[in-house]
Amino acid sequence: MPEITAPSRSTWLWDILLLLLVVGTLFGYGLGDRALWEPDEGRYSDIPREMVATGDYVTPRLNGVKYFEKPPLFYWAQASAIQAFGLNEWALRLWPALFALFGVVTVYAAGRRLFDRRTGLLAASVLATSLLYYYLGRTITLDMAVSVLLSAALFAFLLGTRAPAGGRRRWLMWTFYACAALATLTKGLIGIVIPGMIIGAWILLLNNWRVLKEMYLPSGLILFLIIAAPWHVMVSEANPEFLNFYFIHEQFLRFTTNIHRRYEPMWFFLPVLLVGLLPWVAFLGQSLRFNLPVSWSDRHEYKETLFLTLWAVLVFAFFSISDSKLVPYILPMFPPLALLLGRYFAHAWTDDTLRGLRTGYWAVLGLGIALAAILSGAPHSGVAYTKAVEYDEALSTYLYAGAAIAAISGIATFLLGMVRFRLAFIGLTLTSAVFLTVVSQGLPFMDSKNSTKALALKLKPLLGPDTEVMSYHRYYQDLPVYLERRVTVVDYKGELEFGMENGDVNGWMIDEDTFWQRWQSKPTVYMLAKRSAYDQLVADNRGRFILLAQVGKHVLLTNNRLAQVGQNIPLTNNETQP
Repeated sequence: MPEITAPSRSTWLWDILLLLLVVGTLFGYGLGDRALWEPDEGRYSDIPREMVATGDYVTPRLNGVKYFEKPPLFYWAQASAIQAFGLNEWALRLWPALFALFGVVTVYAAGRRLFDRRTGLLAASVLATSLLYYYLGRTITLDMAVSVLLSAALFAFLLGTRAPAGGRRRWLMWTFYACAALATLTKGLIGIVIPGMIIGAWILLLNNWRVLKEMYLPSGLILFLIIAAPWHVMVSEANPEFLNFYFIHEQFLRFTTNIHRRYEPMWFFLPVLLVGLLPWVAFLGQSLRFNLPVSWSDRHEYKETLFLTLWAVLVFAFFSISDSKLVPYILPMFPPLALLLGRYFAHAWTDDTLRGLRTGYWAVLGLGIALAAILSGAPHSGVAYTKAVEYDEALSTYLYAGAAIAAISGIATFLLGMVRFRLAFIGLTLTSAVFLTVVSQGLPFMDSKNSTKALALKLKPLLGPDTEVMSYHRYYQDLPVYLERRVTVVDYKGELEFGMENGDVNGWMIDEDTFWQRWQSKPTVYMLAKRSAYDQLVADNRGRFILLAQVGKHVLLTNNRLAQVGQNIPLTNNETQP
């Protein structure tokens, strides 16, 4: 298959600087505007906050309870941001954005090394403007970090197989082991399982067992253990209960059972992929057909694109057969798909007759119009409250703007594609970036449905060192972050159950009887609860419950009639006057 001639190496620096500037601006703009959304953003902010507060970087704790579901690398990164920039949303989202930026640069570098400069640049553009990748690059979860580290590992391995024997191959393979170890320190055994699964399938498909001899297995495994093992040893010594819970409960049982109640059907990730890869999903089928061999005998000539395809397909299949499914899980398949799309687009750049382009233009047009209809119709759906959002006038403005941009994007891409592909690509990239930026600016208007920030900021000035704050029948995971203190959780276990059973936490993880004793005996206690829970408490008439504020479906209560929210803190449009 013919390849585009690679340009001079002198463009490397300028390309990377351009990507850092443009993509960094895309991911960084308004990064701290939105409140922490619970549970995930609250959880992965409170654990590093507690590490900084206690100085214990070995045993992760959530609201003071041992929390062994994930390894600590991302927590350590978050803790460094807190120490450098303080406890705020911008600092807490900095590392996901940096990982996303590094992932884009990594795809560019891999694309350029494997194919050519144009493929690298176009693939980087595709990845940066894909809906799910952009969103998770601005959200506090572990998924962006583990996805980028896995990508760096697998790209290093693939490039290592192309390098001649010697220092360059050795360093690339060592990079593979190091990044796999860091991925393991971020989200557990998938840092080993996913690379092993992909590499094993690729070797088997090509019948190229010689690769095993080129992988520097002995020194590589030693490097892997040097990086990944020390924390596992230290946390096990400090917490004898760790090994069984971490490896059996959180790694094996999470994958094979519905122990976390995250069961979804086998096809769950298909719509996630189709929506998450917008708008580039319109060209996905064409790019796969372009990059795959037409016959079995040709497979060795397509070994790089076969590796990328196996990578995407096996990640999709691996998480699809799991009994535990969440939307971000398939993010590791986006970098190889971006590279396959980038290679297809690189050839279309100079060949406007490339098979599948017109089909893609029609698909982009249809998707743009459909998305515009959905966004513009949402505020008039007649639904007062949905799982996603209660629409208000301010959010509707962003929805209408997003709808207009989506329609313009679809129409402009279609019309420009009739002239030149490169014009269509540039237009679709720019309008996608604008669409993502505009829609993301509307997300803060959903804070009242997803965060306790408004109530926490009203409560914080009222608290003394010994004032007790309770979370009733649920755990608001962002609340300790905004209050910068541990809270008392009433009659709730959830993901904290194991830590509650393996630590002395009875002072703040309390049952219903203890709650009533404290609520009725202490002079001033504050509590956050659902409005429905508050209504039931009042109906039961077992104690005094003073409503101080309501934001969305959640209320701030106290048992002290003299306690009140400071008059200098106004209610927002999303709040209800008590």
